Amino acid sequence: MPIFELLPLILGLCVPAMFLLGFAQTMLSRTTFSWRYPQVTGFMALMTSAVLFVWVLIQGTSSSPLTWIHITNVTPIILLTISVIAFVVLRFSENYMQGEPRLQKFCAMLQLTFAAASMVVLSNHLLILLVAWMAVSLFMHQLLLFYPERPRAVMAAHKKFIFARVAELSLLAAFIVLYVQHGTWVISDVMGYYASTESSLNLQENVAMCLIALAVIIKCAQLPVHGWLIQVVEAPTPVSAALHGGVINMGGVVLIIFAPLFALSSAAQWIVLVVAGLTILISALIMMTRISIKVRLAWSTSAQMGLMLVECALGLYELALLHLVAHSFYKAYGFLNSGSAVTQSMQARNSVERPPSVLQWLLAFAIVGLLFVLLVIFTLDQGIQFQGYISLWVLLALSLVMLLAQRNSGLNQINIVTQTLLASFILIAYMTLKYSSYSLLEPASHAYNVWADAWISLIFVVLFVAGYLQRYQLHRKWVQACNLALYSGLYIDEWSTRATLAIWPKALPERANAKKIVSNQQESLL
Repeated sequence: MPIFELLPLILGLCVPAMFLLGFAQTMLSRTTFSWRYPQVTGFMALMTSAVLFVWVLIQGTSSSPLTWIHITNVTPIILLTISVIAFVVLRFSENYMQGEPRLQKFCAMLQLTFAAASMVVLSNHLLILLVAWMAVSLFMHQLLLFYPERPRAVMAAHKKFIFARVAELSLLAAFIVLYVQHGTWVISDVMGYYASTESSLNLQENVAMCLIALAVIIKCAQLPVHGWLIQVVEAPTPVSAALHGGVINMGGVVLIIFAPLFALSSAAQWIVLVVAGLTILISALIMMTRISIKVRLAWSTSAQMGLMLVECALGLYELALLHLVAHSFYKAYGFLNSGSAVTQSMQARNSVERPPSVLQWLLAFAIVGLLFVLLVIFTLDQGIQFQGYISLWVLLALSLVMLLAQRNSGLNQINIVTQTLLASFILIAYMTLKYSSYSLLEPASHAYNVWADAWISLIFVVLFVAGYLQRYQLHRKWVQACNLALYSGLYIDEWSTRATLAIWPKALPERANAKKIVSNQQESLL
């Protein structure tokens, strides 16, 4: 086989290899720990994934002599996303973690986490995928316990540990069922069968896909197993950025990998649609009641992961891929920039709130309606076919309406022409990115489901109305009562925590007493 045909495979394997090289150098360092070598290997991983992305974009993919590794059109995109976040987090950690103990272990676990995440993307073997999935969770567990003296951090890590093991057992059971059905562990062979068949799944195959869906729901911190994600903000900010930006979206990666099988299992689709749909609604509304920037970002991640899973369940894998990449960069930036976000949030809270008038709402609906009519005319003229699901168009339309109606609220003082141009640009960018992403994916036969479309559309409409009431009608007593219940998180995590501790009790460290610490310091001075 010519060397240039092996180049994508070599470049792909170099990404986790660079992180492992940085890990080895970190652990073998006998002198004072330095961030230079991990940053150099992280930069090499970034450059390698960038070259792979350009190569696949120009030359396409080729067959691999190694059955356990598979380079698709999607692989370079996700690898590049992981590598960028890894390099940025490593750079950020040098200053942020300065003076902290156990820096060597922190850096080592961080690099192992990104190496394992890269292997999840590259693997073409069911067992290798499972091992890499487990490795990501175990290495991240060590990072979440970087401050073992913090009770909330220990509790969050304990709950995540239990939920992660349940997810891994679900994956293992699903993979065993698929192996028994097909006699192979190679993912591309198994998915190739489902991509070429039009027959319905048998009971065992449906059970396998439902188990995969369950594992993905747990991995993406969907209700009611979301509490650990909210509480891990006790971990250092670089860990939160790595978790929310490059790790938690592995569930979406798995659903994209198993898209041909997922498209044939209506039971698994409805499990995801119901759980993720309710998570979108509840998490987004709870997020609006939070004051802490990091906690708001954590609730946002739970809602965004729910939206990504819903997109997969509707067969809109191109949107799920875009969502995965955009969310990774946005959320990593959000956590790393959380210090500046505090100032921005205070400025927004101190600004004069001007609720949109009825006329502004009507004008916003009219402008968005006109933009959509123009879009339909243009796409039909170009011969572009719209997909059957309208729920994502409902979300886009309501988002643009909110953008236009609130143009004079808070710190935003923008004229209607400028805001309309911005809305037009967002719509054009959405369409361009959507169809560009669609061209990279292998088509999966996904039948249109009117009830699924109606369910998700209802979720988005209720979220829009509830968001309006929460922001502009909080003076009403019944809205205040609902907001108070949302502030408590509907006590979902409390129930989950009690069940977790009943199954596996955990002794928590004593909370540090600030008065006692000050008293001891004063006594030592005397």
